[in-house]
Amino acid sequence: MKKQYETVLILTPVLLQEQVDEAVAKYRKFLADNGAIIVHENNWGLRKLAYPIQKKNTGFYFLFEFQADPTLVAKLEIEYKRDERIMRFLTIALDKHAVAYNERKRKNAAQKKQEEAVN
Repeated sequence: MKKQYETVLILTPVLLQEQVDEAVAKYRKFLADNGAIIVHENNWGLRKLAYPIQKKNTGFYFLFEFQADPTLVAKLEIEYKRDERIMRFLTIALDKHAVAYNERKRKNAAQKKQEEAVN
């Protein structure tokens, strides 16, 4: 039984954009190779951290929303821990209310973008 998850990565700010893209592509491929279905992904870009991590005040944030077997999360987090480019990560299981909220949020954003294009 597949569950829906959301994982946020914070990558070190000393990376070039190509290196950030390469790291994201690695985890996108890892999820796909292990049978996960990526529902949505969002690059939040370079943001200020709430507190310094490894003496850094900013980091590249990236979000994946995916459906996968619960055993995949442990494998994914081990991969995150082995990657020195990742400063922090958080993976959570979404309940049906969170899934519905995320779908509504994406639908509203798409409608807003479409309305702006018309005007």
